[in-house]
Amino acid sequence: MAGSRSYLGTRDARHGPPDSIRRMSDANAGAVTAHDPTVDPTVATTSAPTASGGPGARPLHKVTVLLYSDDVTTRDAVRAAAGRRPAKDVEVVRWHECATADAVVAAVDKGGFDLLVLDGEAAKVGGLGLAKQLKNEIFDCPAIIVLTGRPQDSWLAAWSQADLAVSHPIDPVALTSAVATLARAAVPAA
Repeated sequence: MAGSRSYLGTRDARHGPPDSIRRMSDANAGAVTAHDPTVDPTVATTSAPTASGGPGARPLHKVTVLLYSDDVTTRDAVRAAAGRRPAKDVEVVRWHECATADAVVAAVDKGGFDLLVLDGEAAKVGGLGLAKQLKNEIFDCPAIIVLTGRPQDSWLAAWSQADLAVSHPIDPVALTSAVATLARAAVPAA
């Protein structure tokens, strides 16, 4: 076979692993082991594990998120799009959902949130006006992501003093990126 590479023996042209691997698996009752001739087995390398488990991984940022929308389907869509792990180094440990602006103000007054996600399209009190109110009235207000009706509403998000904006329909990539960015900035790594 022109252009094909053979490792550890000859390869059946039709299918299957190279003969030497087949022989190893038969001799080891189905267990297959691999050997890399470029690695010295007498030298071990280690690295300190991190909160996320793998060597070289970033420390874990655990966040508590308040989610405001009067529409339960919007809240469900945001939770589904962001997920529990919006990034390898960011974990949402708790979602607190609010359907009214009064509930948001009361919850933020009590504290304990690292990030707020506010629906700018909510009826009666929109998330944009609520974001401006919270930024002006709450000392050390958590970071805020507003959900705007369309990308052209970014000027409204700037007026509201929100930290980031994501437009409807909710793009999971944009939302997870926004959550991860603000979580890294707001929460020290564990």
